[in-house]
Amino acid sequence: MPAKQIGEFSFKLTSLNFSPGPAGSVVVQVNCEGTATGFGTIAGTLATIPAKSGTFTYHGAAYPENGDILTATATGSFESSGIHRWRTRGDVVMSDGRVIGTEGEMELAGRSWNGKMFEK
Repeated sequence: MPAKQIGEFSFKLTSLNFSPGPAGSVVVQVNCEGTATGFGTIAGTLATIPAKSGTFTYHGAAYPENGDILTATATGSFESSGIHRWRTRGDVVMSDGRVIGTEGEMELAGRSWNGKMFEK
């Protein structure tokens, strides 16, 4: 049975920071801000080595309307889905113990990352 969709997320990519990585590579940190169903405003940073496919980590915080603050750590993978577009999949571990699956698409030219969230 497919996982139940529990919401959507919509992020704007606000900046990209590049730094030296392992074995002569370059690491990019993508700062993003936006909203997610049930989590209110979100801010976070995705880190990866730029490529056509690979893995990423994400660390961020959510600020729901009830005044709580939740932190999140995620790991995932990405693959090219077109010119300067990447399809993403990940698992987000929230500070309250919930684990949320995500599927999305990041688009560099439009500086956006949008997708769906699923029950895990």
